[in-house]
Amino acid sequence: MSAMHASLLAAAAGSLALAAVAFAAESHDKGLVSPIYGVSLPEGYRHWEVIAPAMEAAPLDELRVVVGNATAIKAYRNQTLPFPDGSVLVKLAWKQKPSPEFAPATIPGAATTVQVMVKDSRRYAATGGWGFGRFIDGKPADEAQHRTCFACHQAKVNGHDFVFTRFAP
Repeated sequence: MSAMHASLLAAAAGSLALAAVAFAAESHDKGLVSPIYGVSLPEGYRHWEVIAPAMEAAPLDELRVVVGNATAIKAYRNQTLPFPDGSVLVKLAWKQKPSPEFAPATIPGAATTVQVMVKDSRRYAATGGWGFGRFIDGKPADEAQHRTCFACHQAKVNGHDFVFTRFAP
């Protein structure tokens, strides 16, 4: 990777991390849990360390950032697979929007989803040890959307403990 690409990636990660801190602060409600898995938005997740930024091409056209709790960050740093119980990953997503100040840049627009993965090998034994939560406007998505979570992870990243995101260098 060139120094310029590394600088752009670092800048994007920083911008997304700042946006994550501001993301839908008023929507956190411990009483709201995902169907099937019973996963809620974890307390303080907007202040967690960034694991990696990402861009999703059409049709979603999203900017994303994945953050993790201390247990997940330690597992990433130590390259521990499977992830230990207690690992929590949160993906925040926004529509892509052109920067009004710098035409080549893309910035976060409207928030789309917050997705959560919680590692508990006993509670979620049937789904590779992971529970899933998908939240739109701070409220859990419907059961049909949650039914697709594990199937997609199982089909595409079975060999990486069902986790798509890799730690950004």
